[in-house]
Amino acid sequence: MRVSVSSAAVAAASGLGFGLSLIVAIGAQNIFVLRQGISGRHVPAVVTVCVVSDIVLIAAGVGGFGLIVESAPQVVAVAHYAGAAFLIGYAALAARRVFTSATLIAESARATVAFDATVVTCLALTWLNPHVYLDTVVLLGSFANTYASPDRWFLGAGAMLASALWFTTLGFGARLLRPLFVNPLAWRVLDSVIAMTLLALGIGLLCSV
Repeated sequence: MRVSVSSAAVAAASGLGFGLSLIVAIGAQNIFVLRQGISGRHVPAVVTVCVVSDIVLIAAGVGGFGLIVESAPQVVAVAHYAGAAFLIGYAALAARRVFTSATLIAESARATVAFDATVVTCLALTWLNPHVYLDTVVLLGSFANTYASPDRWFLGAGAMLASALWFTTLGFGARLLRPLFVNPLAWRVLDSVIAMTLLALGIGLLCSV
């Protein structure tokens, strides 16, 4: 099939803009990446997990998997409960950190110990969050399927690029805030915001079932 360069470019640009509109928002995954970036703990691994996960989910949405998700409301309901439980549990951990005196140096010193836990947590925050499926798979997938093939795959590629740009910037750019977080009070404030945000997201998921 012959592909128009102009239509492919428009589709890719649409995917880039639409992808950024979905990704650039306060959520559990972005908060986690930000915290890891500030502390300098396993940032390449965290960014890679987020980007690769988004690529898989975007490909599934563009490929039509969103229609299957929409036709299985019981699966979505289970995902809501599982995601809410995890978010509330992680909020409790963040709240507990508020009462510790960890500094940036102490956080970095423990980096070699927590690699596996960091990757597992990042995977859980990505794959146990129902909003990821509703936004990336269903919403983006529905938008992509308004385009004819193969333009919708160029749109998907644009959305994948948006994910790569965002998580790379967030993860590695967060180090610019590191001097501020030498002060333990700054960590307490950040963890307080994380705890309240994740608790609100978890309760929101429960209320939406």
